[in-house]
Amino acid sequence: MKLVRKDLEKDNAGQVTLIPEEPEDMWHTYNLLQVGDSLRASTIRKVQTESSTGSVGSNRIRTTLTLCVEAIDFDSQACQLRVKGTNIQENEYVKMGAYHTIELEPNRQFTLAKKQWDSVVLERIEQACDPAWSADVAAVVMQEGLANVCLVTPSMTLTRAKVEVNIPRKRKGNCSQHDRALERFYEQVVQAIQRHINFEVVKCVLVASPGFVREQFCDYMFQQAVKTDNKLLLENRSKFLQVHSSSGHKYALKEALCDPAVTSRLSDTKAAGEVKALDDFYKMLQHEPDRAFYGLKQVEKANEAMAIDTLLISDELFRHQDVATRARYVKLVDSVRENMGTVRIFSSLHVSGEQLGQLTGVAAILRFPVAELSDQEDESSSEED
Repeated sequence: MKLVRKDLEKDNAGQVTLIPEEPEDMWHTYNLLQVGDSLRASTIRKVQTESSTGSVGSNRIRTTLTLCVEAIDFDSQACQLRVKGTNIQENEYVKMGAYHTIELEPNRQFTLAKKQWDSVVLERIEQACDPAWSADVAAVVMQEGLANVCLVTPSMTLTRAKVEVNIPRKRKGNCSQHDRALERFYEQVVQAIQRHINFEVVKCVLVASPGFVREQFCDYMFQQAVKTDNKLLLENRSKFLQVHSSSGHKYALKEALCDPAVTSRLSDTKAAGEVKALDDFYKMLQHEPDRAFYGLKQVEKANEAMAIDTLLISDELFRHQDVATRARYVKLVDSVRENMGTVRIFSSLHVSGEQLGQLTGVAAILRFPVAELSDQEDESSSEED
């Protein structure tokens, strides 16, 4: 993402002009937009024209409109973003108050104005404009007959290809059908890797599976690469890292990212940091439940006691339509930072973010046990009884 201009007042009202440069920037833009903001961008509008003879025709004209945002639609797989709203600035082709939908596109600038730019939104812009935050991890999560080729960016896990091949069982004295099907499956996975993984950007490719599937697949892939003199795979052989996962489904990627061999290799990526923080939370919940809280009220009480060491919060909560609820989450983030705590904002498009979403989207690892909260809950529940 490229920041063209930033005009903010003392009260944090103002506007920002940005140019999304990659598909992932559309996800960042989606997280910046809120209902009630004003968005100015170039768009195409179908305009009816009447000639001197009275015949009516229609032309598609490119014009720049300023909309008051009413609805935001994001397609995570295609990374497309559509914003619907009413026109709030005079335009020769579109009446004031008329509805229009702008489709934001990569490499086309837009200006976003807000009455209040809070700390979470401003941090999102900083991260989006930082070139170090690009997709540097790829993963192939597989089992016999099923493979998911994913890109793990700092803010989302994108499934780029899903390979499914029916593999017959081995039969006594006749394994040829099984072996042929397996070879066909491996070949399709290799093609998906070459098609969807940009080795110029990717630092590491995780190959995760149960059993010996990953070893057999990697042996096959590099044997074929030697036979066909595939320089792309041979030159990047050192980037492939084999790790264990319980299955070939996308959710098993979290296990692969938790592997110590992987975390040391990916120590500088945000994705690995999120996975480790969530793993630490689960361990704390198991061994010292008084130091692991989840749910907004619980976490807010822990924050009042200045007990939060690490706050885990999903970016989905900042997309809440109710301004007061959103402000409550922003206040919590600011307060934890003021008290020298660490804040990790999880992407809801990451496997770790999906898991945090199942825990209400907000959780905290505490510096010291806060037993009173648990006691208060027990007292209040006994009173209700």
